[in-house]
Amino acid sequence: MQRKTFRDEVLQGLQDARKELPSKYFYDDVGSQLFEQICELDEYYLTRTELGIMQERMAEIVALLGPNCLLIEYGSGSSTKIRMLLDALQDPAGYVPIDIAKEQLLRSATSLALAYPELEVLPVCADYTSDFALPLPRKPVLRRVAYFPGSTIGNFDREPARHFLHQIARVCQGGGLLIGVDLKKDFNILHRAYNDSQGVTAQFNKHLLVRMNQELDANFQLNQFGHYAFYNPGQSRIEMHLVSLKNQTVRIGESEISFKLGESIWTESSYKYTLEEFAQLAATAGFAVERVWTDPRKLFSVQYLTVG
Repeated sequence: MQRKTFRDEVLQGLQDARKELPSKYFYDDVGSQLFEQICELDEYYLTRTELGIMQERMAEIVALLGPNCLLIEYGSGSSTKIRMLLDALQDPAGYVPIDIAKEQLLRSATSLALAYPELEVLPVCADYTSDFALPLPRKPVLRRVAYFPGSTIGNFDREPARHFLHQIARVCQGGGLLIGVDLKKDFNILHRAYNDSQGVTAQFNKHLLVRMNQELDANFQLNQFGHYAFYNPGQSRIEMHLVSLKNQTVRIGESEISFKLGESIWTESSYKYTLEEFAQLAATAGFAVERVWTDPRKLFSVQYLTVG
């Protein structure tokens, strides 16, 4: 079923006049590991800046979340950031990691259960933008708090972002959302972050082609597509593309897709916000911004939103 959905969404995206693919398909187990490597790169300021804010402000964050909260992490990956929260929280009711990459999810959940024997870990393998059943822990829950770090909210276009935040608001009624939001900044910092000198981001981008070759019987030649990422100031977003380096036809199963020289597949967006812009977006989804923390250079923000 998952493979059929993958094929359907790929063909739909590549048969459009403007070819694009959903960025969620980066994140199988290999793609998730590549993204972990990106997070450790010198040029990729986001992860270390967010962790720095979290470390500095942890006492305030924990006071807002309170005791006996159920932590729900959307796109949990290797669950490294959550450990900082779990080390500081008072008696959390449970932890629900949600991720599309099943092997990594189960590895991380097992590792966390061993590291925190008092904590009930309830993993959910799902596309977190779709509906899924939220497991309930044995302990009583005072409030549900969603955790969505790493500025992944920037990967959503404006309307899907509002829709997704509204979904979280429904799940966390009476609770809150701890979220990472990347801020508008010097274009050069952004350019370096998405065009690293080691080529890991390029490898991550091309991994979509590898997946289609392996899982959908496609015949993309990796050396015939180039990684291209740039900041679009009019739309306040980084755009990541795979550009065809020649006129070519690619087969995906029984289907054929033609590419002109220079034609691209749009693989990801990463929107950047001002604090005011994000507060307005959050408000349209039913959230109020209760607290904002930033680093001294105002590159990144960690925000706590509440929903009545």
